[in-house]
Amino acid sequence: MNREDWSFPFEGPLHEVFPALHEAQSAWLSQIDSLRAPDRKTHELIRLACTVILRNRPGIVRHARLAREVGASWDEVLGSIMLTCPGFGVLPAVEAIPHARDGFDSAPEPDEMMPNEVVPDAMAEERDDE
Repeated sequence: MNREDWSFPFEGPLHEVFPALHEAQSAWLSQIDSLRAPDRKTHELIRLACTVILRNRPGIVRHARLAREVGASWDEVLGSIMLTCPGFGVLPAVEAIPHARDGFDSAPEPDEMMPNEVVPDAMAEERDDE
């Protein structure tokens, strides 16, 4: 595993001190993307809501961008953010909106992307076969 494979800033320091832990964590996290359900758009909207709750600005930008890349509208992104209000208050949601907008606006429109740039719902075909 090398630095080009890392998605997050914490990975370098973690790998430097605990390389086996870092590799195990990366393997575990990669399995989340292979879950059969929910679909990829819902997956990204849920992860966006989680990053809002954690007040993780880079995560908010990332998951808003990824949500748009897989077809989420701005209303869906904003709605997912606002769903965090009853349990976690208005402030985290309001603080998240400009970061989500930055991420959303940085993503290409789904129809402007090259066909293999869209992250497919890999399990859709298997579900259709069932």
